[in-house]
Amino acid sequence: MALSQEVDDEQEVLYDLNSPNGPNNWGGMCNNGDMQSPIDLTHKRVQTTSKLGRLDTDYKPANTTLINKGHEMELKWIGGAGHIHINGTEYQLKDAHWHTPTEHTINGQRFNLELHLVHESIDKKKAVVGILYKIGRHDSFLAKMEPCFKALASRTDVEKSVGTIDPRDIKIGSRKYYRYIGSLTTPPCNQSVIWTIVQEVRTVSQEQLRIIREAIHNEAHANARPLQLLNNRWLKLYIPNDHETDEGSDD
Repeated sequence: MALSQEVDDEQEVLYDLNSPNGPNNWGGMCNNGDMQSPIDLTHKRVQTTSKLGRLDTDYKPANTTLINKGHEMELKWIGGAGHIHINGTEYQLKDAHWHTPTEHTINGQRFNLELHLVHESIDKKKAVVGILYKIGRHDSFLAKMEPCFKALASRTDVEKSVGTIDPRDIKIGSRKYYRYIGSLTTPPCNQSVIWTIVQEVRTVSQEQLRIIREAIHNEAHANARPLQLLNNRWLKLYIPNDHETDEGSDD
């Protein structure tokens, strides 16, 4: 598979803890790394800072394809869909995919859905932006994706062109975010991934969640990796200075 995808090999990914191919048996770095993801974003290990700066995104519309990979629905941007900057490095947006329930938790609380925006630098380093959702009002971006999810339901490894998608339509909301160094959450679980998890929990409708879950039929009825040990890692929480507002760039 292409390096732009979060899953970088052909291993079958299952989420049943009792399965030979379940999370406890993914092997390699998944079992041996000490900086694995996802984690609980516990405030006991959080250092607040205003020095990280706002999440610097520069996205633009690009052609996309959608593939039902069996363990997740992946939206891939073909060509340039823009980038983010972190610590002076440019990371190109490559794909988006969804996990139910959330993989990350906040102070032990798990939510209903997690979107990952996967980015890659010119030297193949990864940076992932995560957005968490709970049941509530429908999400406008997912509303646009619903027909595509339905068209690919249960059709594993079928790729469908879905035309031009503007990643700016994905509502991020709060400027506050958590930052830590972790790993991919599916095999091969490569480490040194820069994670940015938006603090605000957004909303999706119960129907939208059902459509995503029904598109992926697996034995665990979920596709979230269990929480991993934090070990000696500290987390940072970016909070704007007093003179900056945190109204969010969208609602």
